[in-house]
Amino acid sequence: MTDFSGKTYWLIGASEGLGRALAKQLNAKGARLILSARNAERLESLSTELLDAPVLSLDVTDTDAVRQAAASIGDLHGVIYNVGTYEPMRTTDWDSDTALKMCDVNFTGALRVLGEVVPQFVEQGHGDITLVGSLAGYRGLPAAIGYGASKAALVSLAETMRFDLKDTGVTVRLVNPGFIKTRLTQKNSFRMPMLMTPEDAAQRVVKAMKQRRFRTDFPAPFSWLIRCVDVLPDLFVYRGK
Repeated sequence: MTDFSGKTYWLIGASEGLGRALAKQLNAKGARLILSARNAERLESLSTELLDAPVLSLDVTDTDAVRQAAASIGDLHGVIYNVGTYEPMRTTDWDSDTALKMCDVNFTGALRVLGEVVPQFVEQGHGDITLVGSLAGYRGLPAAIGYGASKAALVSLAETMRFDLKDTGVTVRLVNPGFIKTRLTQKNSFRMPMLMTPEDAAQRVVKAMKQRRFRTDFPAPFSWLIRCVDVLPDLFVYRGK
């Protein structure tokens, strides 16, 4: 079981929704947090509610900014990549700029961050990495151009890292939530099964972070349904299409 007390975690994507709730819950358990996101004002307001939680505003699409931010942190016990952007988009309504932005934030941004912290973790022989993906990363879904692909890439990245970092002392963890009530999911016009509050989702992430288990999907049974669809033959999934 992980003890958060006295450990420093870099929480990227802390300003809103799940990240904001996660910051409060981890801080309450004794973790020292470095809060990052693009919105410095929202980060500052969050920091005032926490104990010893400095703000490091950051755009994960800026490689130089990521490098400078990582270099300024110093000793680090763990990193949590919770950054995400989302715009519903069907293939028939393709917007390349929007699709590329989603991929750059949701996936390539993670590559930039991890490229700065993973070598440090490997060298010191310990470190904790939590990647927040999505159940949408398991199967191509309607109106998910950009978002679904970027989350699928993040899932694949986490799986590769899990293989490669075995026996290094570095823990890799993938957390895939379902629908969370945030400003992003407000863009959806369909009914979202088992919609969670950010606080409920954050509790599940904290619980996952206490363990060394690689993969955590939630909520059940919605996550079970998604994984079942993932293994169904294409002929069944796309029948009539």
